[in-house]
Amino acid sequence: MKKITIAIDGHSSCGKSTMAKDLAREVGYVYVDTGAMYRSVTLYALRNGLFTADGIDEAGLRQQLPDIHISFQFNAKTGRPDTYLNGELVEQDIRTMEVSSHVSPIATLGFVREAMVAQQQEMGRGGGVVMDGRDIGTVVFPHAELKIFVTASAEVRAQRRYDELKGKGMEADYDEILKNVQERDYIDSHREVSPLRKADDAIELDNSHLTIAEQKQWLMDRFNETLARQ
Repeated sequence: MKKITIAIDGHSSCGKSTMAKDLAREVGYVYVDTGAMYRSVTLYALRNGLFTADGIDEAGLRQQLPDIHISFQFNAKTGRPDTYLNGELVEQDIRTMEVSSHVSPIATLGFVREAMVAQQQEMGRGGGVVMDGRDIGTVVFPHAELKIFVTASAEVRAQRRYDELKGKGMEADYDEILKNVQERDYIDSHREVSPLRKADDAIELDNSHLTIAEQKQWLMDRFNETLARQ
């Protein structure tokens, strides 16, 4: 049976990564979290002093970008892949509010997106991949057989992010998270390079009031419908 390419785009903290990971595991596809890739670059920049009082040291980041190696390794305990930065497990480190508040400016840089998109396209060559992010259906895989655009209200997404952080034993402030979600929405939608937008042939899902189980079933139904048309 032909293996298709599945592109899942949408706003931050709307649960698209959970949906994508679960679907990939269910159907035996490779999952790639592109947001984790940009978060990893952001973490590297923070650790290496590439954020200055004047903004991002773009020359320094451009020079060091070839030294940033991002990979995903399957975690048998969780049944999902974890993110590694230069061989170090950084799955939790890249989910902090510090990284969340710095990732959008990094993701707007054309040379960073160019490097990440090239890696993503190589990972997805040949199909059999579920990839989520901001520009998968519009830039990375414009010819993907199945494109999903996920959204939810900013308040719902902030609450989910708050619950996720608290569940991991991390400090969290709802108002700060809501402000971050709204700021990221604006930056992601207004950046010059690969802005967040729904592809013309994408299926939209507003999951503000859906359970995880309902979202999983909805996505599996769309997957089966797409396979049937191939």
